[in-house]
Amino acid sequence: MAIDTPTTTTTTATAAAAPTTGSRGPAPADARLTGRAKLVLFVLCAAQFMVALDFSVLNVALPVLGEDLGLSRSALQWAVTAFALPSGGFLLLFGRIADLYGRKKLFLTGLTLFGAASLLATLAWDPASFLAGRALQGLGAAVIVPTGMSLLTTTFPEGPLRDKAIGISGTLLSLGFTIGMVLGGVMTDTLGWRSTMGLLSVTAVIVLALAPGLLPESRTPGRPRLDVPGAVTVTGGLLALIYSLSTAAQRGFGGADVQGTLVAGLLLLTTFAVVESRTPAPLVSLPMLGRRTVAWGNAGGLITFSMMSTVVFVLTLYLQETLGLSSFRTGLVFGVQGVASAFAGSYAPRVIGRFGARRTLIGSLLGQGVFTAALLAVGTGSGALVATVAVSLASMCHLGAIISYGLTVTSGVPDAEQGLATGLVTTTQQVGLTIGIPLLGVLATTQASLFGGVRTVLAIDAAIVIAAAVLVGAGLGVRGTKKA
Repeated sequence: MAIDTPTTTTTTATAAAAPTTGSRGPAPADARLTGRAKLVLFVLCAAQFMVALDFSVLNVALPVLGEDLGLSRSALQWAVTAFALPSGGFLLLFGRIADLYGRKKLFLTGLTLFGAASLLATLAWDPASFLAGRALQGLGAAVIVPTGMSLLTTTFPEGPLRDKAIGISGTLLSLGFTIGMVLGGVMTDTLGWRSTMGLLSVTAVIVLALAPGLLPESRTPGRPRLDVPGAVTVTGGLLALIYSLSTAAQRGFGGADVQGTLVAGLLLLTTFAVVESRTPAPLVSLPMLGRRTVAWGNAGGLITFSMMSTVVFVLTLYLQETLGLSSFRTGLVFGVQGVASAFAGSYAPRVIGRFGARRTLIGSLLGQGVFTAALLAVGTGSGALVATVAVSLASMCHLGAIISYGLTVTSGVPDAEQGLATGLVTTTQQVGLTIGIPLLGVLATTQASLFGGVRTVLAIDAAIVIAAAVLVGAGLGVRGTKKA
């Protein structure tokens, strides 16, 4: 069922390149990006890559950082949590604000905030100044991610061009996480941990210099009122939920603060659903959430992110603590994984063009589950080669799921609600990255045998992904050989 909403005043940089169509099939010969469109795509992808890099580049620097700034081991989690809370909690709110008041304007504001916050983190003189910088980085990311994605989906028309653009964006997102793990170690060893934050500040300045003259402005005309009660409840609920799950990943679910914020988060999100059903101008349109593609597409995205983050976590434990690999050799394993993901990202649009986003999502989830199960073949004395091959193949399927779920959710959504749709996509991504490790990863670290715990987690992980593929396929109505 289509949603009746006003059209936006979007300026489409590639309107002359291809028609706005939702059809699927082999890409037409003229479905090529113009020179200007390539520059627009470069700016948007560079911003997304920068945020993805920030998620992982600091991880390996945490021990050195803590010693330098006087952060205790127990307080180091806040270097990650201070970023994760605002970056996940405010995504939906800023995605909707961008729809109403201007995506380009908010995108530039987010870049400015992120760059300034990265500079503050670079120059931090004590724990408080560093954590303040990280929190402001997270807030900037919460602006950049949904506005950048909605600018991408409103700039590139639905069809082969959008498939290609989201494919490139998804590939760089995956590479950002992987490169961050390797680059963070190299930069920390050679230039110090501050260089990792300085790199982000420089990148933000470069993107900010290019973006104003390239990006089109778009927003919903008429400036309807913002749903303040909905904004308060959903933001508070997401903040409480992310805090609870992030803290549980470090300390388990036994703490009163973890349990209290988990309950508070669930109550606030329930209240949000009630508020949205009664307000005339909701922050999140319930008919949109009722769309089959939005609901089941995001379900597939939640599973692929949460389960793959768990695989990376337990595989790191296995390689370093069971096989005794050094940090460098472990990084090489994930470097191969990154190359495989890049290959998958370049090829995914062709697969989607032939089979459709929905069928590609189902196939990708099945592949991720099967190759995760293949990791059960590793042993205690050897298994690095098996682990490298299996995790690389699983990551290729994971990248296909990332791209196809984003296309599934945003396909057919009017431009007036693209900020909301992409906000849902990126919120699913952030929540998925947050919940996997505390829900499953803890099983690997609490069992008597680490190797046995890793195998248990991998088996459960694979079963969940395969079951999700079946359920999402049924929910999306993907049957037979018909393209969807």
